[in-house]
Amino acid sequence: MLNLVTGCIALSLATVVASAQPVQVDSALPTYKPAEGVTGNIKSVGSDTMNNLMTHWGEEFKKFYPNVKIEIEGKGSSTAPTALIEGQAQFGPMSRAMKGAEIDAFEKKFGYKPVALRTAIDALAVFVHKDCPLEEISFEQLRRVFSVDGKADMTWGDLGVKDPAWASKPISLYGRNSASGTYGFFKEHALDKKDFKPTVKEQPGSSAVVQGIATDKFAMGYSGIGYKTADVKALKVRKSAKDTAFEATAANCYEGTYPLGRFLYVYVNAKPGTPMEPLRAEFVRMIFSKAGQEGVVKDGYIPVTADIAREDLKSVGLKASF
Repeated sequence: MLNLVTGCIALSLATVVASAQPVQVDSALPTYKPAEGVTGNIKSVGSDTMNNLMTHWGEEFKKFYPNVKIEIEGKGSSTAPTALIEGQAQFGPMSRAMKGAEIDAFEKKFGYKPVALRTAIDALAVFVHKDCPLEEISFEQLRRVFSVDGKADMTWGDLGVKDPAWASKPISLYGRNSASGTYGFFKEHALDKKDFKPTVKEQPGSSAVVQGIATDKFAMGYSGIGYKTADVKALKVRKSAKDTAFEATAANCYEGTYPLGRFLYVYVNAKPGTPMEPLRAEFVRMIFSKAGQEGVVKDGYIPVTADIAREDLKSVGLKASF
């Protein structure tokens, strides 16, 4: 079973995916079979990081239920709790866990807590231009580069780069806006909750961060590994100078060795003891099917295990058939 451990994800070594193999969907997950009487409209509001995933799941769902109308809105994880509380959405994708205040606001309205479905695993990557000579970075260096703890004009030489074409060049910084769960996760885990430098170029979406780095040779930024392109590379990351640096791979996230691994959640309003209506129930079942998790792999993320699927289906009152 996967567990979050200080921002990492750990898995029993008996079921770890070998790093040399492509990511595989757990064979124990079921093939999705459509149900009868599923109609209506679905709206999802939340994480931009998960925009592609939610869109994929929506398109897959419409293959089974072509009359269902689906709307996906991705403006940042912080928009999900409000949308759920105000009844503006049935699904609230978030690239971070809800904060205590967000859970409290939901519980104040409904009398029970929202349910977090662990739908995928992401490696939050530190990206640089593909030609950058740097190969790895530590949390301490990330704090100096991105947070107010470091000097204003960090150069690549400050990170140990010797190449004269790079050493004296300032590091151009790219990141997300404060509404983003990616922004919050990176700040909490990599920057030890220190504030970002005002020079970080805040981007409206995950792909915009990568696009910025691809066109800015001396740039560094953070985004989900699913947005990697051929024009950027992901640095190996280590927690401290004494630790080993690890790549943002599926195997390393499963093992819990990559320090910026995280779950991608979909939050729902599920009243305890009350059956979920067919529309939402089937969408959740589809996410935790082979087809749903194959979409996770297609979008560059890491699929969850059948054990997690069973647990999270149970958390919303749905019985697993596998």
